[in-house]
Amino acid sequence: MKLEDKLGRVRALRAAVRSARPVNAEVAERVRRESSGSELEELLGAELRRNHYGEYLHVCHWFETPGVCAPSLDSVRLLQPEAPRVAADPAKWLFLDTETTGLAGGTGTYAFLIGVAWWDAAGLQVEQFFMRDHSEEHSTLLALVERLSERPVLVTFNGKSFDWPLLETRYRMTRSIPPPTLPAHLDLLHPARQLWRLRLGSVRLSELERHVLGWDRGFDIRSEMIPQIYFDFLRGGPALPLVDVLRHNQMDLRGLAALAGRIVALLGAPETNAGDPLEYYGLSRMLHRRGKLRRARQFYELALGAGLPAAVDCAARRELALLAKRERDFARATTLWEDLIVPPRGAQQVAPLQPKTEDGGIAATLEAYEQLAIYYEHHARDALRAAELTRAALGELGRASRSATLAPGRYKRLKARLRHRLARLERKSGASLLVPAPASKLGAKIG
Repeated sequence: MKLEDKLGRVRALRAAVRSARPVNAEVAERVRRESSGSELEELLGAELRRNHYGEYLHVCHWFETPGVCAPSLDSVRLLQPEAPRVAADPAKWLFLDTETTGLAGGTGTYAFLIGVAWWDAAGLQVEQFFMRDHSEEHSTLLALVERLSERPVLVTFNGKSFDWPLLETRYRMTRSIPPPTLPAHLDLLHPARQLWRLRLGSVRLSELERHVLGWDRGFDIRSEMIPQIYFDFLRGGPALPLVDVLRHNQMDLRGLAALAGRIVALLGAPETNAGDPLEYYGLSRMLHRRGKLRRARQFYELALGAGLPAAVDCAARRELALLAKRERDFARATTLWEDLIVPPRGAQQVAPLQPKTEDGGIAATLEAYEQLAIYYEHHARDALRAAELTRAALGELGRASRSATLAPGRYKRLKARLRHRLARLERKSGASLLVPAPASKLGAKIG
């Protein structure tokens, strides 16, 4: 998150805290009296609805886009392992996004606007439940219960960490409306991070809309300003800014539905839907983490073939080599480890894309030397070659230490392990290998 965004969020939170004082009863009554009339309804395009617990404002819009998607059970289970079969039925999906009185959660935070959406008539139906003051919370929560009884598969963006825990807390605090039970909750934040964070850096929904979906929201209010707008309204301030709040919520729901379609299409048919090598790489990592190792290996190969930035190429070769070794494909694993020591011709030499650590390159190189030594010792039965590679690794380790590339503790552990291996290999080979092979000769052998 940029510093400017962080400071803006802090300012908004401070304003929200200042505004969280009890609302004067006279002001609250005036606001309720004014907002119960047709002026606020017309301004928001809303209608007044009632249920067992009271009143709330209801806003309804239908959008032609995004259209419905067709998920398979396999693709859904990449989003949520062990998801029930109902989770693959898009007619049971309910998209959810809330606007709240605070960004930190807690028992004092209200969801004053609950937005839901579902696919209907080849388009997207959006509904919003707005509470004009805190006394209407029960009625808005009950309205959400009714929607979830019809479409119980919840789809959110960071909803598992924020929106749904907040709503569960609000349900429990009513002491009369139990939290709905969800058969499945598909949250798209973490899949989006795995697929696009390396490419975009930020995976805010608006950024994904712009760079992945090709959408442009145009004007949009900043999320951190929304709590203050609502507090101002409760104290008798203008209702007009609420129009932008509701529009922001509608755009979030539309973006969420479109993103769900994009992710489902990518997981279902990545060969035809991936448009970028980094998407292939992100998909490989998703499959790898879910235990789909053969498919993961396939897409690591596709990502490497499509051309990755240097730092990501290094990581992809390492992960693919470990998978190949796991499947006892030592020929492919050995080729990949050798590529990490002597990069293949034509590999992209560009600036690293957000490497996790500054020593990522040297760490991969050292691991490659060690893995090759293991292969030549235990599988090729060539102790001399294994020792040669181990001494080359010690040479690389020394250079890394002198350039302060590796932390001292890590350096000591690696050095001890490599020296122990070299001593064993020297005993096996029965020859003294005190003089390391020239680097040029070693490179020629490996290449």
